[in-house]
Amino acid sequence: MKKLITLVCLPILLLFIHCSSDEKTPEEEIPVVEDNFIRAADLSFLPEAESAGAVYKNNGQNEAVLTTLKNAGCNTVRIRVWKNPSSIHSSLVEAKILSQRAKQAGMKVWLTVHYSDTWADPGHQAKPAEWQGLNFTELKAAVATYTTSLLNEIQPDIIQIGNEINVGLLFPDGHLINNEAQCIQLLQTASATVRSVRPQTKIMIHFAGLNASDWFFNKMTTVDYDYIGLSYYPIWHGKNLETLSSTMNTLGQTHNKKVLLAETAYPFTLQWNDWTNNIVGLEDQLIPAYPATPEGQKNFLLEIKNRLKQSPHGLGFAYWGTEWISFRGSQATNGSSWENQALWNFENNALPAIQVFNKE
Repeated sequence: MKKLITLVCLPILLLFIHCSSDEKTPEEEIPVVEDNFIRAADLSFLPEAESAGAVYKNNGQNEAVLTTLKNAGCNTVRIRVWKNPSSIHSSLVEAKILSQRAKQAGMKVWLTVHYSDTWADPGHQAKPAEWQGLNFTELKAAVATYTTSLLNEIQPDIIQIGNEINVGLLFPDGHLINNEAQCIQLLQTASATVRSVRPQTKIMIHFAGLNASDWFFNKMTTVDYDYIGLSYYPIWHGKNLETLSSTMNTLGQTHNKKVLLAETAYPFTLQWNDWTNNIVGLEDQLIPAYPATPEGQKNFLLEIKNRLKQSPHGLGFAYWGTEWISFRGSQATNGSSWENQALWNFENNALPAIQVFNKE
């Protein structure tokens, strides 16, 4: 009798188990939480470093940079692109290949368009050589055509229309102080192109620093864009992190935009690994609470991340010079001015700051 009861009850028990495990109501389904906070690494030097034979490590073992970052929680790769650079580096061809690698690794792509053949920054916004002879109408058309090609070739998730355009872009035509109306028209042209060609791509406008950012973004009110981009380096933009928070919150509230910290970095040492002068190398360039040590670098970045996450306007951050180690060798005078701020140490091993890319 005991065996008979067992046999009769067994199908009922199996049926109960089947129903309880597989036939869940919609209310019981575990929701998928979308990862919207951007934890980005600028990897624009990576192809050049790899072509020079650089080998990156994690826990002492050789490991691809994208693998290390992805496993750490990095979800976006920031990539710069120049119009017609003197070499393949930072070209559309190289940027496209790197963007494909990032996507294959499961990361989003943030494209930084310099609208120049070389570095564009607050003091340098030179037009591409092939655009030098264009009148303003032709220049706007060239911006639209070029932006279209970038969108079609790379299909970025975020596009930064101009890099560090504190006083405009495409000088002299797009100088914000000397030719404000033309500067705005150029940005409107780039923005309208994005909305038309690839509307799902988010548009960011980038100001390097904190001081005068209110003046700058007040000028941008007629440009259609999604994200405010700021840079923050203590050496150039001050050592008061409260200023960073207040600036971010004021801009976000005033313009009803999300704010991205488009660039930041911090040293893990004040030593050097080649004969190229480093940007940061003195104690008085540091925030006292964050010494130039691996833990100091990590804690600085953690504080930055936490301030962004605590802000109702903060959307994320990008670490700049992530991979810019001394890949030309220890004797190079044209090597890295950033190797002590990279996220790999002088033995090319990933530093503790990598952990700050985690989702929490």
